[in-house]
Amino acid sequence: MRIFLVLICSLALACVAGAQQEEKGKKKEHKKGAQAGQVSPQPGGKPTGAGKPTGAGKPTGVGKPAEVGKPTGAGKPTEVGKAAGKGKPAGAGKPTEVGKAAEKGKPAGAGKPVTTGAAAGKKYQAKQLTLPNKPKPEVAPAVKFQQNRRIEGSQNWQGSNYTVFRNYRSEWHDRNWWGSHFNRVVFVLGGWYYWNAGWWYPAWGYDPGAYYPYDGPIYGYNDLPPDQVIANAQAALQQQGYYRGEVDGLLGPLTRAAVADYQRDHGLYITSAIDRPTLSSLGLV
Repeated sequence: MRIFLVLICSLALACVAGAQQEEKGKKKEHKKGAQAGQVSPQPGGKPTGAGKPTGAGKPTGVGKPAEVGKPTGAGKPTEVGKAAGKGKPAGAGKPTEVGKAAEKGKPAGAGKPVTTGAAAGKKYQAKQLTLPNKPKPEVAPAVKFQQNRRIEGSQNWQGSNYTVFRNYRSEWHDRNWWGSHFNRVVFVLGGWYYWNAGWWYPAWGYDPGAYYPYDGPIYGYNDLPPDQVIANAQAALQQQGYYRGEVDGLLGPLTRAAVADYQRDHGLYITSAIDRPTLSSLGLV
């Protein structure tokens, strides 16, 4: 019996000691929790969310902070790898004729004077022009008459457009002869010209003192006299940058050189004269 009481007392002491030990442990945890910023337990023995502070273990977005590793728009930034225009500036991929620069090997206007403004790419329209009423031998010297003179190189110009050049021979006749053979003879800028089958020719001898800056056929159209035909050709060549002289209706050296340059650049026979293919290319006929 005595032994039994001793055992009960020992057990009771052990329980009391354990309870005290447990209380001490709880006080220590309470102190540590307060120091660690844990919420103090509320009256009632079970603090709100004790052991599980708001979001404890899963703070807002913990493990998945606001797109960590993926900033706003990450994963699909504006065309990643294709940043706005990156590697492709405005129009990249299809730059103006990339790989086809304006006539590579043939710079723009190579062999052809460059035209600008409204004149570029437009055909000249023939019109009646105001011209000086006297010759200018200082600009377009008079040529000398040579009986039966032929046009040099004309034997190589093939086709019906050049027949008159191949057949041309300089002739000298008086006024009566020209008047009896041709019903249209006009006077322009110091010389007399007769009309025959669509062409104007110098009427050598009609007036022995007449002035001619060119000896050969001049193609006619729209019932224009020879000086107006020449002047319109000058204006058209001037518009395209070939002729830089005065529009005077005289087929002198400067005008003939401009005509030759134009013909060369456009694949025509270089006649240095006002022929149909040249006027057609200029848009005049």
